Amino acid sequence: MIFALPLYDDNPIRETPVVTYGLIGMCIGAFLWQLEQNADVVALQYGMIPAVLFGHAHLSPRLAAIPPWATLFTSMFLHGGWLHLGGNMLFLWIFGNNVEDLLGRARYLLLYLSCGVAAALIQAMADPLSEVPMIGASGAIAGVLGAYLLVYPWANVHCFLWIVIFFWIITVPAWVLLSVWFAMQLLSGLVSGPHAPGVAFWAHVGGFVSGVVLMLLLRPRRVMLWHAQKSPIFAAAPPSAMRGRRTFHEGSVPAAGQRYPRSPSPWN
Repeated sequence: MIFALPLYDDNPIRETPVVTYGLIGMCIGAFLWQLEQNADVVALQYGMIPAVLFGHAHLSPRLAAIPPWATLFTSMFLHGGWLHLGGNMLFLWIFGNNVEDLLGRARYLLLYLSCGVAAALIQAMADPLSEVPMIGASGAIAGVLGAYLLVYPWANVHCFLWIVIFFWIITVPAWVLLSVWFAMQLLSGLVSGPHAPGVAFWAHVGGFVSGVVLMLLLRPRRVMLWHAQKSPIFAAAPPSAMRGRRTFHEGSVPAAGQRYPRSPSPWN
């Protein structure tokens, strides 16, 4: 049996990622609220339903809590279970702080929400007659992954690797981890087809591509793309080396951007 799980990257940041922490807190808070509600009703009320969004179907007055367009936003803060929530928040915590550090809080929030909306729309367009609600932050977080890959392809991500009875912590360059993830989403979407229930693969693909495009459009001029590698890749260590989160190196790529003074622009 082989199991791999990303734990954290060793990519330095300059400022506390307030927006990332806020998004994580909002998703956790929404999920705790969901636990006290009827899960099916919440999904119908606040999840994105393609057929309802495009006017092919209508909810009963009891379920039509908000306008269909608003579900493009509310759906990205809901989750279908602890594993769904935990996986999404782990990836947002690992990669979101660096993207926020590069873009500034306002640009980062704009990228996150825009990617979430784009992901939902692409999933809806893949099957516009579907009456299955889509929930989850995966599409928005996929946009964060795309933005991260564009700037830090050589950042080391520390992953927990379990092979039968052996355990290691290994460093994997972000371009390998994220490219494999994207390829799996694309292949799964092509194989399963738009009508298959379950994971919204096309939302992941659409969010990721949107993140790449928006990173090119929104990044400040001081932010360079394709930061160079600064430390070895595919290094391995026992799990005990995780103490202090300094398993191998303090930073696998140069610090985010350059230390320019912040301008008074509201974007920052």
